[in-house]
Amino acid sequence: MNCLSPLLLARSGICAIVLMAAVGPAAASDHVVTIAQMRFSPATVTIHSGDTVVWVNKDLVAHTASAQARTFDSGSIEPGASWRYVTSKPGSYSYQCLFHPTMHGTLIVEPKP
Repeated sequence: MNCLSPLLLARSGICAIVLMAAVGPAAASDHVVTIAQMRFSPATVTIHSGDTVVWVNKDLVAHTASAQARTFDSGSIEPGASWRYVTSKPGSYSYQCLFHPTMHGTLIVEPKP
C-alpha cells in the first residue's frame, strides 16, 4: 500500500487549486478572414461574443466588409491593409463588399462559453 504524506497531499491540493484558478474564463480570440480573388475566405465565420475578426485584403483592389444590418462597416480596406472588429452582440450578420456586391459573407456570433 502506498501512503502519501500530509505535506505531499497539501502540496497537491494547492497545485490543483492554482491550476483551477489559472484556467478561468476563456480568453477572446482573433479570427482572420482573407480577402483574395474577389471573395471572403472563409465565407462564414462562427465566433464568440468578445472575439475579434480581422479582415486582411490580399487582393489587388480595395474592398469593404459592410454588414447589411449596418452593425459594422470597415470603410475602404486598401490592398495590403486590414481591419479589426470586436464582436459584442450574438447573432448572425450577413455582410458584403460595397464596391463589389457579389462578394458576401456571414459572421455568426455566439454567446461567450
